[in-house]
Amino acid sequence: MGLGARIGVDVGGTFTDVVLALSDGRIHVNKTTTTPRDPGEGVAAGVAEVLKESGLDPGAVAEVVHGTTVASNTILQKVGARTGLLTTRGFRDVLEIGRIHTPTAR
Repeated sequence: MGLGARIGVDVGGTFTDVVLALSDGRIHVNKTTTTPRDPGEGVAAGVAEVLKESGLDPGAVAEVVHGTTVASNTILQKVGARTGLLTTRGFRDVLEIGRIHTPTAR
């Protein structure tokens, strides 16, 4: 299999989802339990499983994209450590977006 495979990972509060997209258009998907004490364990297990399922050598992976809803959920649930936010000019709307005050479509 050629180079150019891509892996996408989303770590959620309950599940970690991994998608392997091969250069020929095929995809392999894995859903594993998130490991809260070390989210990397769930990521590694999911990546290993899609690579095994596809028979792809890890060296053929050109890109890994990672996202998480864990941080978003922490903010929305107002749990976790107290934090502050510093922004630069042009990013003042970050606070409104964080409070879910976004313009509505008309």
